[in-house]
Amino acid sequence: MTKFIPDYVNKDAGLQPHLRTISGRLRKAWNKAQQLGGQSGSLAAFAMGYHYFGMHRDASSWILREWAPNATKIYLLADFTSWLPDERYTMKPVGDGKWEMRISHDLFQHNDQYKLHICWEGGSADRIPAWARRVVQDSHTLVFNAQVWHPEKPYKWKHNAPVEPPACPLVYESHPGMATEGYKVGTWEEFRVQVLPRIEKAGYNTIQLMAVQEHPFYGSFGYHVSNFFAPSSRFGTPEELKALVDDAHGRGIYVIMDLVHSHAVKNEIEGISRYDGTYYQFFHDGPRGDHPAWDSRCFDYGKDEVLHFLLSNCRYWLEEFRFDGFRFDGVTSMLYLDHGLGSDFRGYDQYFNLNQDEDAIVYLYLANHLIHEFSPQAFTVAEEMSGMPGLATPQSLGGIGFDYRLAMGVPDFWIRTIKEKKVDFWHVGEIFHQLKGKRLEEKTIHYAESHDQALVGDKTIIFWLMDQEMYHNMHKDSRNLTVDNGMALHKMIRLITLATAGNGYLNFMGNEFGHPEWIDFPNAHNNWSYHYARRQWNLADHPGLKYKYLAAFDAKMIRLFTTNELLCKEHINLFKEHVSDQVLIFGRGEFLFVFNFSPFRSYTDYAVQVPEGNYKMVLNTDSQKFGGFDRIDPSVIYPADSDSTFGELKLYIPSLCSFVLKKTN
Repeated sequence: MTKFIPDYVNKDAGLQPHLRTISGRLRKAWNKAQQLGGQSGSLAAFAMGYHYFGMHRDASSWILREWAPNATKIYLLADFTSWLPDERYTMKPVGDGKWEMRISHDLFQHNDQYKLHICWEGGSADRIPAWARRVVQDSHTLVFNAQVWHPEKPYKWKHNAPVEPPACPLVYESHPGMATEGYKVGTWEEFRVQVLPRIEKAGYNTIQLMAVQEHPFYGSFGYHVSNFFAPSSRFGTPEELKALVDDAHGRGIYVIMDLVHSHAVKNEIEGISRYDGTYYQFFHDGPRGDHPAWDSRCFDYGKDEVLHFLLSNCRYWLEEFRFDGFRFDGVTSMLYLDHGLGSDFRGYDQYFNLNQDEDAIVYLYLANHLIHEFSPQAFTVAEEMSGMPGLATPQSLGGIGFDYRLAMGVPDFWIRTIKEKKVDFWHVGEIFHQLKGKRLEEKTIHYAESHDQALVGDKTIIFWLMDQEMYHNMHKDSRNLTVDNGMALHKMIRLITLATAGNGYLNFMGNEFGHPEWIDFPNAHNNWSYHYARRQWNLADHPGLKYKYLAAFDAKMIRLFTTNELLCKEHINLFKEHVSDQVLIFGRGEFLFVFNFSPFRSYTDYAVQVPEGNYKMVLNTDSQKFGGFDRIDPSVIYPADSDSTFGELKLYIPSLCSFVLKKTN
């Protein structure tokens, strides 16, 4: 049972004046779980809508069911109706806004297409069924239709799903369409064959798949979803998506997906907006139903039918495709009535000032309740930037129940620092405290940059550091100060971001080796070019280019943290923070992390008090095999001798260099 008076409130004086509001929200969510799940509060049976709605086949016929409470008549459109309303093929109302029809087996075959023509008082229009599990686009007419998906040989799973979530997720954020090197849309199968081995070799234990749910506009990055139960057909078949997830599991890699429940595309024929002729079937009516910044529709989380739709969607992806969890997109937009657009979130009052959508808070509680109930090994990540307390706190401790929160302030901090300050003015104290800060009761996933920082109009970190010099000076024999410094900082930024991470780490595909330029999907403004909507893997593979050094460093860094379970060692000890020297030294477990951000000064016999023992170097950004200058002898053993607990360690720390020492005894 949920604790209605969370412990974290008692430990935070700023939250105590809001205890009544926090407890009220928790009680409201818990009561809704009891209402929907019965006395047990189990939501698994409630969230089975896809077993009932949509297209199904039994021994005697095809069965099609939909929910359209405002409809007066629903026609099935297909080849056998000449795609026109036909009185012989109409759905029947069966109560509570539900419609149903049975169709002879011989009328539909696997791969056949269909849609609905829904009538209401004063109008009618074609619609794709809201519960469709396969939607395809005609390459000539560009029209979307639902497709019968009933392969003769359904996919047979080869590997078991993980039995427990990763102790510390190291996430490789991936977009399957742009994961190819070709000037085209990539596929699930190409990702499985060509990219999955790269991820395994790089050492990441979790893949985050973007753009899984069907979306009519490719350039939306998958965030304007039209068909919530349909994996995007532009990447291949559902069986090929299952094979990708299965193969990853066979390699010991978890797979989570971006789940977009924060809004839906406005498209009516392709999507579910005005599905039955009303704007309020799934969404809020009036201005509240329109997202002012995203040009999309906003769900009404206060309706049980909407909860049924969205919770069933959560279970569907877990059950049908064996995903290991979700990264919930746009959580801030869900939490606040103004979608977080008018707030700076500098004080606690902004979490409790009647600007919150408490129905959305209830939904997020229910979604986490269901996901962890149905798949105990699954984990959830909130993309949330306001810092609402309790969001990533377990429900058993009085939280909303997300396992992790993305530390969205970290990449913002890095981009702001790189853009606004020369490196010789970087403040190591500010860096350390910005990266390390988080609520104690929450787990966070840190990242230096995600896909957001690479979108057109912005730049990746490597591009901010090197800019046009990347085009001319990335050959391994080329010497260029801007490139040398940029490579050094690229490694240092990633190492310190990971080393200070709360409980997990994320990287967008290709950024580990410094993928150049930005992301821009094909559109009219770029003559529908795929040049910026792909990944140039050949850069990392080319023996004559420096990208290989960054890739090698990232793999060694990730392996170091994985092998030693470093992110599970939560306590970080600060040993040195010298602002004018730009030197930062801290410990995590038996490891010391040493950083010198000064571009001009190297230090000899730099003294620092650390736990007594001998220390050996295990990672060095300045190693020649990582594109550095080998200014440090990696074989040196560093003694820190003393009669007390702490000894004095004396280090040579070159400029723009960081390294990791391990205590050996």
